[in-house]
Amino acid sequence: MKSARPDRRSFILSSFFFILFLCVLASINEVRFDSLLKFGQCALSNTPSSNNSSPSANSSLDDIRILIGILTLPDQYNRRHFLRLIYGTQTPAGARVDVKFVFCNLTKEDQKVLVALEIMRYDDIIILDCKENMNKGKTYTYFSSLPEMLRDTDENSTTPYPPYHYVMKTDDDSYFRLNNLVDSLRELPREDLYYGYVIPCPSMDPFVHYMSGMGYLISWDLVEWIRESEIPKNHLEGPEDKTFGDWIREGHRGKNRFNAKWSMYNYPEPATGCTHELWPDTIAVHLLKNQEKWIRTLKYFNVTDNLKPSKLYHIP
Repeated sequence: MKSARPDRRSFILSSFFFILFLCVLASINEVRFDSLLKFGQCALSNTPSSNNSSPSANSSLDDIRILIGILTLPDQYNRRHFLRLIYGTQTPAGARVDVKFVFCNLTKEDQKVLVALEIMRYDDIIILDCKENMNKGKTYTYFSSLPEMLRDTDENSTTPYPPYHYVMKTDDDSYFRLNNLVDSLRELPREDLYYGYVIPCPSMDPFVHYMSGMGYLISWDLVEWIRESEIPKNHLEGPEDKTFGDWIREGHRGKNRFNAKWSMYNYPEPATGCTHELWPDTIAVHLLKNQEKWIRTLKYFNVTDNLKPSKLYHIP
């Protein structure tokens, strides 16, 4: 019986060292796993995003900064995905152009899930605190909400001011060629600017009437004026583009105006006084109400010319 004690002591000692060895091995593996996890997180955080919400990201202070707000409806999922292809494949030089989809409060349970997923994936949606409408103040809510939405409260932030030089309102049936848009803005003032397609269609004088709702752009100081002035607040209802023009006229704003006609126009068919044939100097085409019109327009401007050859696909 006495000879069993050394064996027992040896067994306990061996077990202790074996357990210690396992602990050391687990610690080494944990360190390796943590390092791998951190590396993966670093790699993900450095992956470029096509829809970064910061106006200063991936751009220099000299770049023109433009916010394009596409006013649409929450249920227009397919249209938003289509427009992401249209604008996500355009890379204007010397500019930061952020394209956001703008609509009022969500009202359905499916919207609350699907729109939330869109935001998580693309970060390109602005939800306004309003009831969905076309001509009862949605445009006002859009412009007047931006200064507070984009206000940077971090004293140490490097985000430039203003967050955008220009802000645009457009529709989801308009197609903007971003390079041409940016080029048309390079020599224009960055204050008190009102830019677009003059209505009525035969007019070429931007100081007489107003800019079409197909897409009009204003400088940031006018965005701030809309938020602060009583003039827009007291005149919310009516055709939104005409109402906007009324604000500018009554407030004696928009001393700098630019008529982009005929680089902006309605789709050629059916022919009216507002239409124009597709041509190379185009900035925007409006009234693309169906897929056929979109495809014809995109083919005319050769939007797939930069498609790289690959063994993975064959597109004749």
